[in-house]
Amino acid sequence: MTTDAKQLFIGLSTKPEYLNLKRANRHGLIAGATGTGKTVTLQILAEGFAKAGVPVFCADVKGDLSGIAAKGESKDFLIKRAQEVGLENTYTFHAFPSVFWDLFAEQGHPVRTTLSEVGPLLLSQLLELNETQEGVLNIAFTVADNEGLLLLDLKDLRALLENISDRRSELSKRYGNISAASIGAIQRRLLVLERQGADLFFGEPALAITDFISRAADGQGTINILAADKLMLSPKLYGVFLLWLLSELFEELPEIGDPEKPKLVFFFDEAHLLFDQAPKALIEKVEQVVRLIRSKGVGVYFITQSPLDIPEEILGQLGNRIQHALRAFTPRDQKAVRAAAQTFRPNPDLDTQSAIMELGVGEALVSTLDSKGVPTPVQRTLIRPPCARIGPLSQEERAKLIKQSHFFGKYEDTYDRQSAYEMLQARADKIVAAISEPMGSPVPEIKPQEPAPEKRPSKRRRRESPMEAGLKSAARSIGTSLGRALIRGILGTFKKGF
Repeated sequence: MTTDAKQLFIGLSTKPEYLNLKRANRHGLIAGATGTGKTVTLQILAEGFAKAGVPVFCADVKGDLSGIAAKGESKDFLIKRAQEVGLENTYTFHAFPSVFWDLFAEQGHPVRTTLSEVGPLLLSQLLELNETQEGVLNIAFTVADNEGLLLLDLKDLRALLENISDRRSELSKRYGNISAASIGAIQRRLLVLERQGADLFFGEPALAITDFISRAADGQGTINILAADKLMLSPKLYGVFLLWLLSELFEELPEIGDPEKPKLVFFFDEAHLLFDQAPKALIEKVEQVVRLIRSKGVGVYFITQSPLDIPEEILGQLGNRIQHALRAFTPRDQKAVRAAAQTFRPNPDLDTQSAIMELGVGEALVSTLDSKGVPTPVQRTLIRPPCARIGPLSQEERAKLIKQSHFFGKYEDTYDRQSAYEMLQARADKIVAAISEPMGSPVPEIKPQEPAPEKRPSKRRRRESPMEAGLKSAARSIGTSLGRALIRGILGTFKKGF
């Protein structure tokens, strides 16, 4: 069997099944029950894209995918599958250029971003805020934008919330009601987030998203692997992180239409975590990004157990489908089987619904877009074997590759420049100094007070002098002249370049 540089070989049905590289940016779905071969299918697609010079990003949820960076080993079942799919004369074992990343900086280069870049919409999703609390968080970001307060890390946001709490009366008149209860709820959620390790994600140096778009010296696309086994313990953080990556790519990459091959391919494993309990507004934004990002040359592939895990509006945009076996033990399982069968272009020679329940490990139903963008009839397909190792790297192998990476040292050391926390602290210091020394006069000596009499007369609240009121007002507005309205993109993230 010969291969075509414009196509990616998936496996063999009654004929060779390919993924057309020119249509690979029309997105895709890999679905199937646990243990049916989804991870290996993800691996062979990542290998195929890398061979074609297309960079790849994928989350390694179980740790098994790291083996793609090592040469595969000859095993009987791999050699047998290679023969079954017509690769007996061309099947070889080799490693692929890989870069490892980790939000917790333990199994890869650190991945960070700033709160300003994440934006209030995704942060509200991460904090699981209700509508009222989300409104207050939006006000906080608006105040930060208008007053030139950089939100880089969690301490910046905490300082801003404290400042807004002190100014609730003033700001409520301008932006709408700001309740102390909502501010308190957000602050408590920030503490929970910090204890989950999310504070490691917010800060600088922030990730340059274009670092995912790189190639090795031999022209192969780099496979970027995110260590996600620990990250999966915080599923909201995992989902929001992937959505942030998607929005960053959308905002930063130029329009290129339909290229001969994608500029980058994203694999989103455990895709249901992106949408679980997500508000309708967020799903609509994600749908918009998925629909438009293909014109930037980016293909997005969702990996999940059932097509029902993906919102219908997004599922309809996934043109390339690989469906592994599903089991129908419950009514919901049966519904998932029917839904999966109905998403394929029918094949008169195949009972799709029955086939889904009969597929063996390493088998799948495949339908991809042809050269004209039309889905091919579904075919029962034997998936080709991978060329790299199946299974994880050792810790020693991973550590060696991390140190050899050309990104080593770029993100390892953090720094903390002047941002909202420092600016608000300086603003408070100026208020104290201005009130303590009005018009340059010395601070009067404070004498100890005499013990109060047993019955004290009621005291009226002292009114501020015009000078004190003016000083406080001026102090509050410090930084406004430095402020600017940040331009935010579809998902509310900061739009760079403005």
